Amino acid sequence: MSWWQLSLLGVACTIGTGYFLGTGVGIKIGGPALIAAFLLAAFGTFVVFDVLARMTAEDPKEGSFCAYAGEAFGRWAGFSSGWVYLSSELLIMGSQMAALSLFTRFWFPGVPMWIFASTYGVLGLIVILIGTKGFERVEHILAAIKLAAIVAFIVLALCALFGWLGKGETDPAWPAPFFPTGWKGAWSSMIYAFYSFGGIEIMGLMAIRLKDPKQAPKAGRFMIFMLTGLYVASLLLVFSLTSWTTITSKESPFVASLDGYGIAFVPHLFNGVFIIAGFSTMVASLFAVITILTTLAKNKDAPPILANTTKGKKKMPYYAIGVTALTMAGSVLLALLMPESLYEYITTAAGLMLIYNWTFILVTSGKLLELSAWGQVKRWSGIVIILLAVSGTSLHHTSRPGFLISMGFVALIGLVTLLMTAVWRKHKRKPPSSSVRQQLFRPIKKGIKKGAR
Repeated sequence: MSWWQLSLLGVACTIGTGYFLGTGVGIKIGGPALIAAFLLAAFGTFVVFDVLARMTAEDPKEGSFCAYAGEAFGRWAGFSSGWVYLSSELLIMGSQMAALSLFTRFWFPGVPMWIFASTYGVLGLIVILIGTKGFERVEHILAAIKLAAIVAFIVLALCALFGWLGKGETDPAWPAPFFPTGWKGAWSSMIYAFYSFGGIEIMGLMAIRLKDPKQAPKAGRFMIFMLTGLYVASLLLVFSLTSWTTITSKESPFVASLDGYGIAFVPHLFNGVFIIAGFSTMVASLFAVITILTTLAKNKDAPPILANTTKGKKKMPYYAIGVTALTMAGSVLLALLMPESLYEYITTAAGLMLIYNWTFILVTSGKLLELSAWGQVKRWSGIVIILLAVSGTSLHHTSRPGFLISMGFVALIGLVTLLMTAVWRKHKRKPPSSSVRQQLFRPIKKGIKKGAR
């Protein structure tokens, strides 16, 4: 895989419903200050991927950040990093499937949601079963469609801005105060900017497939700079077309900003884009879950049977795929049966757990990489920005429950890690059995007999 293909794959794994829909929540909380939050999130994302790509370039490893955490701090770090990431991706994957079902009901309101969820789940598994190359091809196509959708919005928004589509129903009231909800609102909105960049860690998992692993930083830089430009440009146009106070958390700001211009196909166009974006990130999460689960199994941090693969060129980890399919079905059931507000809190927690892993990647890089003074400044700046975004979730009633739930998940995984650490120490200290001792000393005894003769 060339660097530009990895970059395009990063676009596929990153642009999702977090951007197309989640930015509406960020605007509701912080208003135009969300633009500054996106710039900070872009810098934090760049720093995270830069160190991850450098570790990959120096020592490509299967399992990426989990393997590097284990190398830097020991088995407990690889175990906890892997399970935090695995838990977050499973929940996010379930939420994506539930969201896909809701989007599809826009066109088919009479069909039960579980049918759509099951259909998308089966389609996602088919993409995975095609193999890694098939996964890459599908994601490249979906990435191109998502980029085209953002460009299409920018073109339509510019046409509306220049008056070529008539006058809208609401006035933009621009320029508006940049911090209309104060520092607290701006701080609380930061996390929603980070959600729009979630997925770069999958680029780390795929970087070992590069023809030249040393080009991984180049792929990340190009992808992040391109996305940042498109994100900021599209948000500026949203604020230029409508007042931020009219945007709700239940509707995409890109659809809301074009309301009243008489473009009947816009809701249908973006509903299709939401489905494509959601399916793309769902498949990427599915791939990441199977990859991490297999890596954990190989390291005996999960049942070793999950590392078994089929014979032949593809070597599909059929047990890991089967377990993932079952947990995916369970996650969908949670999404469909659990009260909507509670499940939103859990998926918010899952998104936060994803960001926690980014912090650990930065901490790991300080141990494994020889960073210059400027490199250390960037690393610590990235850590501070991520911690600011995470702590901001505790300030607002919308995100506070998710923050508390994420702390509960981390505490639970931390407790399991402590128990496993005790088990590992016990096995390490355990003396070999009598049969093992006999096998070890048999050659010595033979040598003694030969010497006696």
